[in-house]
Amino acid sequence: MSVPVVLASASPRRRELLALLGLAFDVAPADVDESWRNGELPAAHAERLAREKAAAAGRAGSVTIAADTIVVVDGDILGKPRDRAEAAAMLRRLGGREHVVHTGIAVAFGGRMASGVQATRVWFRTLDEPTIEAYLATGEPMDKAGAYGIQGFGAVLVERIEGDYFTVMGLGLARLVDLLGEAGLHYAFGVITPAA
Repeated sequence: MSVPVVLASASPRRRELLALLGLAFDVAPADVDESWRNGELPAAHAERLAREKAAAAGRAGSVTIAADTIVVVDGDILGKPRDRAEAAAMLRRLGGREHVVHTGIAVAFGGRMASGVQATRVWFRTLDEPTIEAYLATGEPMDKAGAYGIQGFGAVLVERIEGDYFTVMGLGLARLVDLLGEAGLHYAFGVITPAA
């Protein structure tokens, strides 16, 4: 018998990715404090928040999937921009260089929690001001960590990546399937069932 799925995220990208796996699911965004803890490293922060979101949105009898994505450049974390000016500054900073995207994923089921984090290196093309202004005009940067989405118009900003594309989108699918297994579940192309 298939296990009901809850996505603890309001992210349209994560909804698209779960749909890509053929899963039916309920959306139940988790409201957690996303503040940094003293000395917390970026990867640890992303994984902790994913775990807290999964715990907050969990439902008995369902598997809860949660994730958190952050962009890191020069050791600084770029979250979602507060306004257009901050988005422009982020894009200027990312242009022509490398950054790292960390996505923490957590799966909660039947009192078990499995979690992990993936890192993908991303290199941007050199961006001139007209390109930045045109991208800002699309509105796409405003609800995304680092002020860009690799799956949308932002794809043309990216020169190359090293790692998992879906991690940059916000939910590494192969890693998710591994974590389902660690939580005692089995994914079989559109259906999640308890592992035998």
